[in-house]
Amino acid sequence: MPDPPSLAGLRPAADAAEHPVHRRTIDMRVFERDEYHVVIGTLHDQRPWASGSLGPRDLHRMELGIVVRRSDLVIVDAAADMRTFPHAECPTIEPSFSDLVGLSVSRGYSSAVQERFGRQRGCSHLEFLARALGPIVIQAVTSSAARRIEVGDGEPTIGEGGLPWLTNTCHLWAEDGIGMQKVAAGWRPGTAEYPAPSLVEIRSRMEHTEGEQPG
Repeated sequence: MPDPPSLAGLRPAADAAEHPVHRRTIDMRVFERDEYHVVIGTLHDQRPWASGSLGPRDLHRMELGIVVRRSDLVIVDAAADMRTFPHAECPTIEPSFSDLVGLSVSRGYSSAVQERFGRQRGCSHLEFLARALGPIVIQAVTSSAARRIEVGDGEPTIGEGGLPWLTNTCHLWAEDGIGMQKVAAGWRPGTAEYPAPSLVEIRSRMEHTEGEQPG
């Protein structure tokens, strides 16, 4: 049996003019409003090759927005808006997504979304958007802090609660993972160096700095 083809051998070149058979575009934007984050997510499904004469070129265009309280990362408002959809009855599910209100995006969010809106309980496309909104809020927390540092309105410090919004969000930010070890070694998120240096490099720098301090 021949070996299966490789991705490298099959993927189109970066400058190829070939139309994909299907394209899904996801756009996520986060805005600050006083003590809240406003998150707007959009999903757009297209058939780039279609003329539109025998079937639609645009299959889905949907928006899901949430308002998240910055102090505890709890959703306080949510609204879905189906703009392009395959069935006249599709928009009847929009009000169900108000059930996002009360969820925290920091812990167990994806599971809670799937439990409420997965499969026959919701819309697979809006549910996909809902699950994606949680991680983007976490990114916005660090982006907000970085912006304050850049404009001179903050310092790269860690509060008494540590980094609860990042804990266990990925392998790097496991409770005893590399991210937490970097913080313990003295590194702070939001500093200019990107990507962040390795744990070994951070420890070496801290040891060097401590060695230069007068005894």
